[in-house]
Amino acid sequence: MRHAEKNASKLDPDLNPRGYARAAALVRLFPARFDTPDFVFATRASRRSNRPAETVAPLARALHLQADLRFADEEYPFLVKDLLSDARYSEKTVLICWHHGTIPRLAAKLGVANPPSIWPDAQFDRIWKIQYDGGVATLNDLPQHLLEGDS
Repeated sequence: MRHAEKNASKLDPDLNPRGYARAAALVRLFPARFDTPDFVFATRASRRSNRPAETVAPLARALHLQADLRFADEEYPFLVKDLLSDARYSEKTVLICWHHGTIPRLAAKLGVANPPSIWPDAQFDRIWKIQYDGGVATLNDLPQHLLEGDS
């Protein structure tokens, strides 16, 4: 999933008020509409953005999990290698919160054939659910329906 809403200023690394509201509301999605994550990942904070970590923080706290923030945005291939090679993630539900420009490439690395090529700039209310069946990855683009005006 993508991080929650941000301010218009590219210099502001944090979520805006609606983004913080979305982050708090994510707690209602699990397990109501999605499987409860066993692991939570978000991009490591940078000078330009701490939004993915801020987005998953309330959910991770509610689930008594520590969000894994080891990987920077462009280090998604290392995240994928870790996820696909470490047995502790096998048959587990993993939530990944990343930046929208990288999510399509991340999905492709996770084995999704022909993922959408872009994540729209103004879209913060969707989750790409990737499931594996017989080693084949399938992607479903699903709405969150958390805040007024969500798709």
